[in-house]
Amino acid sequence: MTLSEASEQYIGKRRASGYAFESGARTLRAFSKFVGHLPLREVHANHVLCYLNKRVTSNITWRLKHWTLRRFFEYWFHRRVVPEFTMPLAKPKVAQTFVPYIYTQMEISLLLDASKRDQRSILSIPPLCSSAMLVFLYATGASVGETSRILLSDLDLENHSITIKNARSNRHRTLPLGLDLVEYLRPYVVWRSGMSCVNRALFVTKSGVTVSAEKFSRAFRLLRRDAALYRQDGTGHKPRVEDLRHTFAVHRIDKWIREGADLNRMLPALAAYMGQNGLGATNRYLFMTPERFRKDLDKLSPIGGQGGWCEDRRLMKFLSEL
Repeated sequence: MTLSEASEQYIGKRRASGYAFESGARTLRAFSKFVGHLPLREVHANHVLCYLNKRVTSNITWRLKHWTLRRFFEYWFHRRVVPEFTMPLAKPKVAQTFVPYIYTQMEISLLLDASKRDQRSILSIPPLCSSAMLVFLYATGASVGETSRILLSDLDLENHSITIKNARSNRHRTLPLGLDLVEYLRPYVVWRSGMSCVNRALFVTKSGVTVSAEKFSRAFRLLRRDAALYRQDGTGHKPRVEDLRHTFAVHRIDKWIREGADLNRMLPALAAYMGQNGLGATNRYLFMTPERFRKDLDKLSPIGGQGGWCEDRRLMKFLSEL
C-alpha cells in the first residue's frame, strides 16, 4: 500500500465516522504529495520532519499537522500495516499573545455599506449574499467554516431557527434567530430559492457554487479595505472575518453587563450557543470587554473568592454535559 492510498483510506474512514476532516485531509494529501509515490512502510520520521519544516508556519499550525500525522501512523500501526512509527518530537506549546480584533457597531455598519455597494460581485459573490453572510456571522457567532456548510434546508425562517453542524463530529445545534436577523435574511433566501441549481448550500455564488470559507475570507479582505478598517494597536495583523465571531461574544457580554444579567448563568448559555464545550474558550472574552466593567468581571474569576462560577456545582454539572 502506498502512502497516498493509505491517506485516502484514512480520510474516508474519518469521514464515514461523521467528521468533515477537511484540514486533516489537506495535511495528509499535502504530505503524500511531498513524499511522493512511496510505499507506506518506507516512510520514516525524517520525511515527516522535512515536510513540517519545509516552510515557516505558526507554532499552532505546526503542532496541528504533527498531531494529524501522528494519529495517521498510529491508525495503521494498530492495524499491523506498518511497524511502530517514531514521530519527531513535537514543538513545545507557545503562549498565544494574539488578541482578536473586536469591531465596533459603527465598523460593522461600514462593512455592510461596503458589501452593498456595486462591487462587480466580489469573487462572484453577489452583494446580497455577502451582506447576508456578514450579518449572519455577526448575529450568531457562527464560524466561517460552519456558515459555509449550512444548507438551505437547515434554515427555518418561519420558526426563527437554524441548524448548524459541527465539522469535527456528527453533533449539531439548533439556534433560535432574532426577528431582526430573520427579516434581514428573508430577501436573500427569496433570491436563493429562485435559483435553478442543484447545490443545497445556503450561501452560494451567482453560478450556484458554495461560498467556501476560503472564498469568503478573500472577499472579506476586499470589503475591509473598501471600508478602510485597520488595527490601531501597533500590531502587524489586520482585522479578520474570523473576528466577527469574537465580536459577537464580546458584544453579548457587554450588553448583559449593562443590563445587570447574571453572567454565571449567561456564559454557559453563550458557550452552548457558539458550540463550545465548557467555558474554556468563552471565558477569554471576559477580558476583551471594556475596562470599565473589570470590577464586575473579577467576580467571575475562578480564583476570585466567593461566588465564582467554578464553585457552582449545578453550573459545573451543566457544563460537563455540554
